[in-house]
Amino acid sequence: MPPQKAAFFDVDGTLVKTNVVHVYAYYAMNRGSVLGIAGRTLSTALSVPLFGVMDALDRKTFNEFFYRYYAGLSEDRLITIAEDMFEDVLQPALFEQSQDLIDQARRSGCKVVLVTGALDFTMRPLARHLGADDLIANKMQFVGGKATGKVIPPIIEGANKANAIRAYCVKENLSLDKCHGYSDSASDYAMLAVVGRPTAVNPDLRLRSIARAYNWPILDLK
Repeated sequence: MPPQKAAFFDVDGTLVKTNVVHVYAYYAMNRGSVLGIAGRTLSTALSVPLFGVMDALDRKTFNEFFYRYYAGLSEDRLITIAEDMFEDVLQPALFEQSQDLIDQARRSGCKVVLVTGALDFTMRPLARHLGADDLIANKMQFVGGKATGKVIPPIIEGANKANAIRAYCVKENLSLDKCHGYSDSASDYAMLAVVGRPTAVNPDLRLRSIARAYNWPILDLK
């Protein structure tokens, strides 16, 4: 009998210690000429404070702005670098208990689904490594094999994560009430609230307060 429930996992801060800015920085340092690499790396470093402010104020606006930095990159090169980026950036940044959390969800009869605002090609090696059944992520628009810097709507963030989870459950004939959700950020409140069994993982101060108010389980991974 196929699973009737799923465990939906946010990635950044929940399963790994990195974020989308670290991922882009890796791409910036691993393509093109030495001069071009230096320019992109410096530009990314100088923009980090701006990224932080935008992310805190409006996740959707942040994603739309941030992914413009990918404009002009080759689709083939992005996919190729993703494998190295996983080994160099994501795998070392996995929390020690992340795999245990994934395995526990599978043993309880859940499909394992990663739900992230990161770009899908950057997350596929991680999803494969963790043994996830599916991946819900942002998709870059490509024209002529080059990234346009625009994400195909809807952008996966905030309330749209909850909408994506609802749609996934309808498509896969899963019961939302039986599904689990895991995230570290109050920006994912809608994602956690839409499932029957939410858990705050490494929660920020606001989510920790929300979790306590609603008696949601809280996990602090190492």
